Amino acid sequence: MVVLASKVYVQGDARERTLRSLESLVENALGELDVTYEIGVRHDDFPSVTVDGDDAVVARNLLRDEWGEITELEPGTTAVGTLDAWDEDGFVIDAGEPVRIEADELGLGPGSPAQIRERFGLVQHLPMEFVYGGDEPSRLSDAERDRLYEWTRGDGRLNVNSATRGEVRATLNRAGHAQDYVTVERLGLLEQSVVATEDTDPPGLLASVGSYLPAELLCVVP
Repeated sequence: MVVLASKVYVQGDARERTLRSLESLVENALGELDVTYEIGVRHDDFPSVTVDGDDAVVARNLLRDEWGEITELEPGTTAVGTLDAWDEDGFVIDAGEPVRIEADELGLGPGSPAQIRERFGLVQHLPMEFVYGGDEPSRLSDAERDRLYEWTRGDGRLNVNSATRGEVRATLNRAGHAQDYVTVERLGLLEQSVVATEDTDPPGLLASVGSYLPAELLCVVP
């Protein structure tokens, strides 16, 4: 079984749509392998995929590579969790258990954790990679820091939670912004990043589509 490091935290019809989307994504990833699988959701909202068959090892590795895995944490290892909370002292990552990343260990430049979150467009529940410290301080991984800094060097982004990639794309197109974005990058099952075109103003895009999406939206402005 692989516990995917991306949460299903919406309810009602939205939850059903999210699970259908997850089933489609897993089918696309594993469809050509000799496996059977079953998808469930744990009590803490992390989805699990139980895999059996001749290609089960390959299938599990594909899922880990695509989504990250919630597993037992060992000091010094790199893991993935979701951004759960933030305060003046740092971030709290949910990796099956709460992991605190102190402000000094974020490595994302000046400002309070709340200001850093706003500057890099870190919506709640965003999957993030970190190095678990055990009795020592945990920190964001170098690869995670590089990813976030790369966001600030592009043409701008609008990050969204609580919506599938298909829902975000449909909303953008319905709101008349089909020509204003390059792609919608999947960050997690319900966390997406709208990559703006060179001539698109991310705050303006947020103001235009915000009323259509019952979600948290944060801009990344170069």
